[in-house]
Amino acid sequence: MPTGVDARQVDVWFQDEMRVGQQGTLTRLWAPTGTRPRVVRQQQYTYAYVFGAVCPARDEAVGLILPTVNLEAMTVYLQTLSAAVLAGRHALVVVDGAGWHGPSVTAALPNVTLLKLPPAAPELNPAEQVWQQLRRHHLANRCFSDYEDIVQACCEAWNAFTSLPGTIRRLC
Repeated sequence: MPTGVDARQVDVWFQDEMRVGQQGTLTRLWAPTGTRPRVVRQQQYTYAYVFGAVCPARDEAVGLILPTVNLEAMTVYLQTLSAAVLAGRHALVVVDGAGWHGPSVTAALPNVTLLKLPPAAPELNPAEQVWQQLRRHHLANRCFSDYEDIVQACCEAWNAFTSLPGTIRRLC
């Protein structure tokens, strides 16, 4: 934690990224007993990445859909998150050990600090539950025509998820 930050002014956020694309996720379907429902699965390689962070204590989330995942994309996302942090508050952002989660991305953001999780421990990041929810209820068993269609579906899924009061607190 940076020097001079009062612990009572710190909000804990959990951040992660999810890839959504034409080679999507398959999930279970309801079907009459004895039948085998068919689901089309695409073979193209167009993707978008959903960057998201949740603050269960405040029941808030900040998401951004970007075409790639790298250091520059993470910097843009953290600038967006920093702008969403309430004035006078500090965001402690819990992240996994991805290479683009380095300390250099928060150097110019005085109200954001990153805290890395131990390696191979996704169960410690509640943001993983958000991705399961989005895939299960909005993004699985779908075909996308192009990149814009993927972005539109991601926006609709994110907005539907965040519009339900108490969902983030309950899930995470």
